[in-house]
Amino acid sequence: MLNSKRLWTTTIFLGISFDILFWDKTPGVSFPIFIALILLAGILILSDSGIRPNKRGLFLILPIGFFSTMTFLRAEPLTTFLNYSLTFIFLAFFALSYTGGRWFSYSLSDYIAGFFRLTGSALGSPLGFINETRKAKKESGLEKKTQSFMPVLRGLLIALPIVAIFASLLSSADVVFAQRMEDFVEVFRLENLPEYIFRAILILIIAYLLLGILLHAARKSEDKNLIGEEKAMLSPFLGFTESSIVLGSVLLLFATFVTIQFQYFFGGNANIHIEGYTYAEYARRGFSELITVAVFSLFLFLGLSAITRREQKTQRKIFSTLGIALVSLVLVMLLSAFYRLGLYEAIYGFSRLRTYPHVFMIWLGALLITVVVLEIFHKQRAFALAMTFAILGFAITLNILNVDAFIVKQNIARSAGGDDLDYAYLADLSDDAIPALAEALDKETLLTQNLLSISLACHWHQNESRLSSKDPLPWQSTHLSHSAASYSYARINQKLDGYIANNDDWNWKITAPDGTEYDCSDRFIWD
Repeated sequence: MLNSKRLWTTTIFLGISFDILFWDKTPGVSFPIFIALILLAGILILSDSGIRPNKRGLFLILPIGFFSTMTFLRAEPLTTFLNYSLTFIFLAFFALSYTGGRWFSYSLSDYIAGFFRLTGSALGSPLGFINETRKAKKESGLEKKTQSFMPVLRGLLIALPIVAIFASLLSSADVVFAQRMEDFVEVFRLENLPEYIFRAILILIIAYLLLGILLHAARKSEDKNLIGEEKAMLSPFLGFTESSIVLGSVLLLFATFVTIQFQYFFGGNANIHIEGYTYAEYARRGFSELITVAVFSLFLFLGLSAITRREQKTQRKIFSTLGIALVSLVLVMLLSAFYRLGLYEAIYGFSRLRTYPHVFMIWLGALLITVVVLEIFHKQRAFALAMTFAILGFAITLNILNVDAFIVKQNIARSAGGDDLDYAYLADLSDDAIPALAEALDKETLLTQNLLSISLACHWHQNESRLSSKDPLPWQSTHLSHSAASYSYARINQKLDGYIANNDDWNWKITAPDGTEYDCSDRFIWD
């Protein structure tokens, strides 16, 4: 039996923690702390009622802990978005399979239906739980005991004016005590009342939603019947001949495309010029379209696999063979896209929108290979798990790579002391890039050092209010990336003394020691 008083006390405590950690504060170390509190408090309060998490479900704490911690370490936008999103997604997985622990057996349908059920529980379960608690109190006669709270309330109302009178007299007797009382009363100014009311409502909303999620974990997470486990949700209805024609037609088209690609893939610059393209035009065109083709091909194969009738063993073998051929050709196209993107980066340099596809294509290729293996062994249900691991791999790789620092290092290496370093783009990166820029400042040639100094000066003046120690952030907003950037600036501060900044109508410009003016918004990199 769930203890209603402890459940409400725990969730209200979490709601107050949310207010303390996040109200009017930029998220920093506060986020992993709050996630840790949710996990610890949730597991303890349910275990106190005899409801313990399945051991297999405990593995989900690893990605939850990793991604919540990385929100404190990385500041690059996409990486940060993935870290926050995947933290909540895996928290949802944990709640969905808390007692059953069969999250690894979920199909895509189970995940989708599970999220809808969890949302319904978060919104509706607390109301039902309140009614259950009232009925239980009525039946046990405990409802009358709650009326004992009224004397306490009356006592407080009588005590307040008496305490106020004594406080006034003591304030007149001691100046220090009077100052402390003024500070205390200042907190309860009437103009702050709307804010306090809103914060109190927000605390109750957080407590209410968390109570609903805990109730779902306690009562509806057994995972006894998964969708399509005993009987397929969608019976195959498309004939083998029709599917073979579709796959065969696509294969023919892809084979033609790959054949033409091979002369460019191995021929290099010479063959490209024969066809009338410049090296840059060839590099710029096509890689996004090829990634789109790869994704659509994946879902085409999955869809046909789900709806195609394959009664005979020969039909199953032929279909699997066609699938292997399709994936093989798609992998060649992905390799071509990877090569195109490499050419593009060699010509124009690295950017976020060029680095993301590089990592994505690797994990998409791994997922395509896994899909074929699952088809051969008739384990199509495990596609959801394979996709989960591919997404995990993509997000973990971005975190380990440190995208903005990677871009800085690659672009500096590419410039090789030349004047084609896009200082404005580097200045526009997140705080993750600053330690790499500061480190490079000590090593590079005189010309590159000047451009790196311009980048650092632009970034500093555009973010000075956040990075300077004049107005320190509250401890809840402490962020390792921001702290590392501030430390780097403190270390190289003297090297930037000769670079004068001026703000011309919200557009920062830096004047170098030689008198040359650089526009901080003058970016020439193509995303």
